[in-house]
Amino acid sequence: MRLILMGPPGAGKGTQATSIADHFGIPAISTGDIFRANVSAGTELGIEAKRYMDAGDYVPDEVTNLMVRNRIDEPDAKPGFLLDGYPRTTAQVDELDGMIAFTGHKLDAAVVLTVDPDELVARLLQRATTGGRADDTEEVIRKRQDLYTTETEPLIELYRSRGLLVEVDGMGTVDEVTQRIFAALDIIPES
Repeated sequence: MRLILMGPPGAGKGTQATSIADHFGIPAISTGDIFRANVSAGTELGIEAKRYMDAGDYVPDEVTNLMVRNRIDEPDAKPGFLLDGYPRTTAQVDELDGMIAFTGHKLDAAVVLTVDPDELVARLLQRATTGGRADDTEEVIRKRQDLYTTETEPLIELYRSRGLLVEVDGMGTVDEVTQRIFAALDIIPES
């Protein structure tokens, strides 16, 4: 199973990614986690990524694409993967299409979590308080939501036109949303 998990910041992608990946026995690959790990380790890539993350901007495609390509080439991703936070732009979609085609596989579905915008802000502000996420200030949250709307939302239509889009209501408890995702994916044929 090769999946993309999409949705605005705060939609619950990271929370759901673990359950979905465990269910299908595939790795959950989060660009956000990769960036934060590099920042924590103080790598050259982490220092570069931190500048963008702190400003609420996306890390440049050339850095992100290379990290994703390397990660999906690892042995645990051979049977499939779940991408959380990638692709975010149409240029990244083109890059991902090439990566997957090179392996002789195809994308199975693009799952998008939909959540009320006011709920998103509340969730992210709560996460900033409890999780110590310095990049979750109200100003940065709003900027990331604007970026999502202008750059990432068009991907929803692109994947809809390819017949790969699976829309799931992201409101409710974690378990309720997880069950909705599994129910929606059951209609997707295994490849």
